[in-house]
Amino acid sequence: MDGLARLLWLDAPDEQLDQLPLEAFTADLAHWWANHQDSHHAFVADVDDHEVVGMAWAALLPRTPRPGATRRLAADIQTVFVMPQYRGQGIGSALVDAAAAYATQAGAARVTVHSGRKAVPVYERLGFASTPQLLQRPPDS
Repeated sequence: MDGLARLLWLDAPDEQLDQLPLEAFTADLAHWWANHQDSHHAFVADVDDHEVVGMAWAALLPRTPRPGATRRLAADIQTVFVMPQYRGQGIGSALVDAAAAYATQAGAARVTVHSGRKAVPVYERLGFASTPQLLQRPPDS
């Protein structure tokens, strides 16, 4: 939990870091995860079996049942982050592959990711593709 909280802390915008000390955030994350452990699964990369240097989350999302398919799932890869000094070594790709494979094995019919522009080529190399059927509506619409 400490390693995940530290990575989320490192990936947060500076203005959010003033909101809460790392120790308090770690406790909040532990509480949140206790309430979401059935739907959110963390994948971590560590070095020397103790320092967490990368993470990816797979969120499994139940979909409305259909006749003949009462247990439908979709999945979303979330919050992929690798510490800067460990980037470019395939860690992020391995984390995304592991999270996507887990989601598929759990029964997800599709795995999506919401990416920043710079990471799009990485996700495309990993088999993700843009599709005109997946649309977004901004919150201020």
